[in-house]
Amino acid sequence: MTIQPTGAEHVAPVAGDVPEPGAVTVVIPTFNEAGNVRELLRRIADAVPHRVPCEVVFVDDSTDDTPAVIADAARYCPFPVTVLHRDTPDGGLGGAVVEGLKAATADWVVVMDADLQHPPALVPDLLATGEKEGADLVVASRYLPGGSRAGLAGGYRVAVSRGATWLAKGAFPRALGSVSDPMSGFFAIRRSAVTADALKPLGYKILLELAVRCRPTGVAEVPFVFEERYAGESKSTAKEGLRFLRHLVELRTASPLARMAAFGLIGLTGFVPNLAALYVLTGLGVHYLPAEILANQFGVAWNFLLIEVLLFRDRRHHRHWADRVGRFALLANADLVVRIPLIALFVGQLQLSALPATALALLTTFVLRFAGTEALVYLPRRARAARTGRNPR
Repeated sequence: MTIQPTGAEHVAPVAGDVPEPGAVTVVIPTFNEAGNVRELLRRIADAVPHRVPCEVVFVDDSTDDTPAVIADAARYCPFPVTVLHRDTPDGGLGGAVVEGLKAATADWVVVMDADLQHPPALVPDLLATGEKEGADLVVASRYLPGGSRAGLAGGYRVAVSRGATWLAKGAFPRALGSVSDPMSGFFAIRRSAVTADALKPLGYKILLELAVRCRPTGVAEVPFVFEERYAGESKSTAKEGLRFLRHLVELRTASPLARMAAFGLIGLTGFVPNLAALYVLTGLGVHYLPAEILANQFGVAWNFLLIEVLLFRDRRHHRHWADRVGRFALLANADLVVRIPLIALFVGQLQLSALPATALALLTTFVLRFAGTEALVYLPRRARAARTGRNPR
């Protein structure tokens, strides 16, 4: 048994020598699962080692005595057990899984929860299916014949799970077309198919992250019964649901073209606060010209908040928030100044009528505003580091 706190000194093994790595590394993220890990290790020991050599890596974000309980239980395990305790739970459960993937030594990695809703007896079957079908990813699915979501407590959680599944598959029909249960937290993946540096996990849906960013070749599925939690309380909360939605948007807008489309949709929603403010201001007797300028700021503020949260969340640290606000407001308001001369140019030089000239000016300023926002407000780390002569860290 090895306990290794990330960002801290390595702690020597506490229960004998660690044997050679097995054929599968079982990665288990934990957060206050002291009541589950002893039974979990017992079931893994009963089901896995006699069929396939294994090692177990816990990545722990706990604030209770979970690491100590694992250390005690590991003394009776016929396979090596390692704990990586994280001082800062970056990326949530998904970030913990990425740390486990980096620490894995076997060709296959199985990811499962610690609450025993994922049956350890299925681990060898996941690997066998992957080898038989030549797949890089094998998903344990609740939605195949023979599978069940019986362990989901209540109709609310069932509805949320189903809704999240439809959203994910609708957003990524190609990457998830052959995955019936993209919300599953129980799966096997070949370590060679994982590009850990490309992963940007957010929350607990790491399978979605792996399937979309790593695009494993060949996907297979195995049915499983999602069982009831053995001990403790579920970590699924409304906050995690919001993180999932934000993660889905980030994955969907990873390409520049998709980000531009999302940027345009956000811009369209900005008309609502803009027009509402214009209605109120003119109703108070403000002249329509200054009212339009003031109302435009409400739309700018609305757009900025959505863009910050949905499109460029991972780039906000490149500049101070006040700097980002100022630059974004300048670009957004410059649109009003640039559009009129462009319309005049298109009418005078291209001989366009007013309507197509206005449409072309809107399209031109939109593209310029998107490019300016991405480059001048949310400058990527590498580009900024190159300009300043510093290496990105």
